[in-house]
Amino acid sequence: MRSREGWWVVRIRPTLFTDADTLGRALAAEIADGIEAANSRGRRYLLGCPGGRSPMTTYAALADQVRIRRMDLSGLVIVMMDEYVEAGPAPGSFVCVADHLAHSCRGFGRDLIAAPLSAAAGPGRGVQEEHLWVPDPADPAAYDRQLAAAGGIDLFVLASGASDGHVAFNPPGTPADAQTRIVPLARSTRQDNLVTFPHLRILDRVPTHGVGVGVATIRKQARRAVMVVHGADKARAAAQVAAADHYDPAWPATIVSECARPGLYVDQAAAVGLGRGDPTHPLISRADRRHGNPATSG
Repeated sequence: MRSREGWWVVRIRPTLFTDADTLGRALAAEIADGIEAANSRGRRYLLGCPGGRSPMTTYAALADQVRIRRMDLSGLVIVMMDEYVEAGPAPGSFVCVADHLAHSCRGFGRDLIAAPLSAAAGPGRGVQEEHLWVPDPADPAAYDRQLAAAGGIDLFVLASGASDGHVAFNPPGTPADAQTRIVPLARSTRQDNLVTFPHLRILDRVPTHGVGVGVATIRKQARRAVMVVHGADKARAAAQVAAADHYDPAWPATIVSECARPGLYVDQAAAVGLGRGDPTHPLISRADRRHGNPATSG
């Protein structure tokens, strides 16, 4: 957060929703509009997708939109942010975890994103098998080239770690030029992931490495990026991202502030740290202090 003439300035004005379902419906409608526009132009639509809890209301609402609008998803590309990896056969090599495991990001994309969307679209109109993209631990850098060759990601849905601000597998301290790579997972990230995947039960069962997009990948390839933050446990994340006017390696999710057409979608439970209704709170801009409007009303 930067101070300008003694006033605090918000880089991304948060958009406030009553709850996670309302948030998901709004973002899903925007995505559906984008898919239909891409279809009308005869081109693919690339949707950047995290796994985990935060985007689930958006994915469910998108399936509803597909069903209601009778959408054709044959041009939709699901771009997964990352995948867990384990040691490969050669020393120092890595392979993706088996995609039948509940914490596999490929499995998540196939079973919890593509399958419901395809079912909603109907036979012959669903997500094509080859349109589920996941980074390859054997050649991580190829993912950045693949995304660039495709023209970038139309909309990148982002989520922030609750305790450490990780985005994808990028831990605190990630340099601003980081691209897709093998990442040793921070203990704090693994603890957050244990909440997401309770079947793992203990921290020792959470994978220690992943292959995932870097913060530079997100910044360079996203034509629009929307950070989704909901739930009381994400209040700190909402405040950290809302305060950012540039990338802060201490909280990697702040990369959204440097993306094209950034958005920060927050529900009321996560907005408790944003100073809603408090005209003296530092997240209220100068103009809002004058008029008494909360910064979260955007």
